[in-house]
Amino acid sequence: MALIHVPRPKDAYNPDRPMGSLLRSQVEHLREAESKLPLRYRHEIDTYIKAIKTEGEAAAYIRKVTEAIHDAHADAERARRAPKRKPEIETAAVADERAERQQKSARKRRATKSKMRVSSKSRKK
Repeated sequence: MALIHVPRPKDAYNPDRPMGSLLRSQVEHLREAESKLPLRYRHEIDTYIKAIKTEGEAAAYIRKVTEAIHDAHADAERARRAPKRKPEIETAAVADERAERQQKSARKRRATKSKMRVSSKSRKK
């Protein structure tokens, strides 16, 4: 099989060239994605998208938004993987509730048994 060499165009990326319509629509889509990020990630991106005019400015904005999205996802993944710890107070409260339920059920059993004794004595008479 013959290897075909395809030369790369030298003017594919020109940071000083005005932004095209495809790049503009990508910037607008990223602006929408940026607006859905939590505030702590958005404050790092201080670019007004109407001020972006060149490919270089668009590339810098895209880099910032992409890094913020990756940071947000990495933090969310760490939060999901972190072990969940129950507060000590809740555990103690559950134990207290369980003990109270056991005491109530024991009282009911005693009361039921004593009623049975009384009713069986009244039948004998």
